[in-house]
Amino acid sequence: MTLTQEAVTRPGQGAHTDSVAAFVPDQSRAERRTSYDVADFAMPGGREEDWRFTPVDRLGALFQVEATDESRLSIDIDAPAGVEISEAKVGDAVFGSVLRPADRASAAAWAGADKATVVSIGNEVELAEPVRVTLTAREQARVNGHLIVDVGRFAKGTVVLTHKGSAECAANVELRVGDGADLTFVTVQEWDDDAIHLAQNDALIGRDARLRHITITLGGKIVRVCTNVRYGGPGGSLEAIGVYFADAGQHQEHRLFVDHEAPNCVSNVEYKGALQGHSAHTVWIGDVLIRAAAEGTKTYELNRNLILSDGARADSVPNLEIETGEIIGAGHASATGRFDDEQLFYLQSRGITEEQARRLVVHGFFAAIINRIGVAGIQEHVMAAIDAELSLSMGPASSVESR
Repeated sequence: MTLTQEAVTRPGQGAHTDSVAAFVPDQSRAERRTSYDVADFAMPGGREEDWRFTPVDRLGALFQVEATDESRLSIDIDAPAGVEISEAKVGDAVFGSVLRPADRASAAAWAGADKATVVSIGNEVELAEPVRVTLTAREQARVNGHLIVDVGRFAKGTVVLTHKGSAECAANVELRVGDGADLTFVTVQEWDDDAIHLAQNDALIGRDARLRHITITLGGKIVRVCTNVRYGGPGGSLEAIGVYFADAGQHQEHRLFVDHEAPNCVSNVEYKGALQGHSAHTVWIGDVLIRAAAEGTKTYELNRNLILSDGARADSVPNLEIETGEIIGAGHASATGRFDDEQLFYLQSRGITEEQARRLVVHGFFAAIINRIGVAGIQEHVMAAIDAELSLSMGPASSVESR
């Protein structure tokens, strides 16, 4: 055991330490570097733990600092009354107040973005309609996205961030959920087939506050979304759910890090994905750290993958690190299985066509988690997009594989 503290370095500042020093094992998730300086991160080679599943040889441009191509980018915002939309720049208090870049792509996005879009929901404001932010890029535009969602004390609202078009996008999202507040945040990746998107979503949940973080990935050549959640006080609650569908040649990667550093907090994570087509690849990494001071923690994470054809691959790695035994409960589960021929035969024997049978099985796989999204229009859109994917040819299923 070694005595460590997490250090975060900002440009022009010395390192400072976060939370109370605690004894943690070597190679703890808490030991990994965070920095705003690109130079603090070596160029990934593919052997690093954070990049070992990722096709880093195709991401070189997003590891370098480059300005956003504004001429090929549009951002549309539809916000109800009670929401303030503004811009923040480097040096403003809200800019970088939650974000801790944890890899070279996030640090490059930070350095390449000279401003951020800020969505502010005031204290005790309760929104009747979602805030919808749509980012659309053209012609492989280089984009450094930066969105800040600042939710005041005892406020309640929903923010939907949608990505469309063709881009090489490195993006950071900051979510600050004030004490007693309730935020539902939905990030939708529905890029064109040539798009590359590397994103880091950082959230800070206040005392007795609640965050629902929903990730939906349906398009893009390479999409990697890293979600990091911390608690600013006791009583915080996180529900993180995800839905993804990878087609031939697509790489979709979702990484989560839930850092329980405050007592009496809850986190529940559930992601489900389906894959079809040669070289379709999905990656799900779920890291949960329960620090020594986080007594009374309750956490669980679950990942399920359904492989619909030969040539597809799903990697799923849940990790749980516990520094105190004074918790309510902690667990994780992961499984990857192929389409079941017996289910298909059973349905066909009752007069259902093969195409209808496959749709029924996939709908049943996704239904429970999609029904939990609870945002008007999103659930129907996701199921319609999955139906469209299923219209593509699906190869025969084979034996069941689970982990």
